[in-house]
Amino acid sequence: MESVTKFIKLKDEDEINLKVNYKKALAENSFSDFVNEYKIQESLGMKYTSNLMESCQEENHCKHCKSLLACKNKVKGFCYKPKVNKNTIDFSYVACQYENKYLEDTKYQKYVTLFDIPKEIKNASLKEMYTDDKNRLPIIKFIKEFLDHYGRDDKQKGLYLSGSFGSGKTYLLAALFNELAKKEVNSIIVYFPEFLRKLKSSFNENTYEERFDLIKKVDILLIDDIGAENLTPWGRDEVLGVILQYRMDENLPTFFTSNFKIDELEKHLSCTSGGIDQVKARRMIERIKQLTVPLELVSKNRRNE
Repeated sequence: MESVTKFIKLKDEDEINLKVNYKKALAENSFSDFVNEYKIQESLGMKYTSNLMESCQEENHCKHCKSLLACKNKVKGFCYKPKVNKNTIDFSYVACQYENKYLEDTKYQKYVTLFDIPKEIKNASLKEMYTDDKNRLPIIKFIKEFLDHYGRDDKQKGLYLSGSFGSGKTYLLAALFNELAKKEVNSIIVYFPEFLRKLKSSFNENTYEERFDLIKKVDILLIDDIGAENLTPWGRDEVLGVILQYRMDENLPTFFTSNFKIDELEKHLSCTSGGIDQVKARRMIERIKQLTVPLELVSKNRRNE
């Protein structure tokens, strides 16, 4: 009987403490207004005081917030909101107006798949391209013409873009891909050295054919940094050669970036761990030339700007 009495006493003390804490919280006008706005009864609200205070604080942040970057909430772009039920209050994170706008503005990105490419490339934009460098003008012209003719030219060529390290080759082509994504065109940007490594490691797995076919058959493909890989006969003949042949046969636009000019790439492709094979290297280069227009970008390193 004594244990039951102690339990009842402790329960009563807990309830009193909950009520006291809730009353203290209500002394703040913003919290009191918040509770009234959601029509929360005292008997229910005092059970969720700490959660309600957090929710109130986040709503106050939102009232004075000017942008997604200025967000002060725990989860950026979201507000911790209460949903009042009969006997409980549920809490969830609800996207704010700025987050919803961001999601709407970037929904096209689901059409661009990146394989081992820095995430900032996903936000590449034609509007933010440097135009102060005259060396970029032929590439920008090509990009605009490609956009104008895409879907109307069955044999539209991609671009083999060579040039100096850090000059923005990948960014320029990613900006093009993002514009195409807004028209719901699927594309893939693949960092070729890492793609070969991962493909080889998955050789005996179910994902091998799936990954290989995805790259081979996608609407638009960018093979990024070709020439930087440790080349093997398998990588050249069974991977690159098969991809190029399929895309050439199916008239699928294909792009490349490289630190090598296209003729320099031929030398790289001829030297593998299996020895020197100029004939097979020449075959790869002919396929690349069938698929692309070669342009060069020599510019200062923009990566540290």
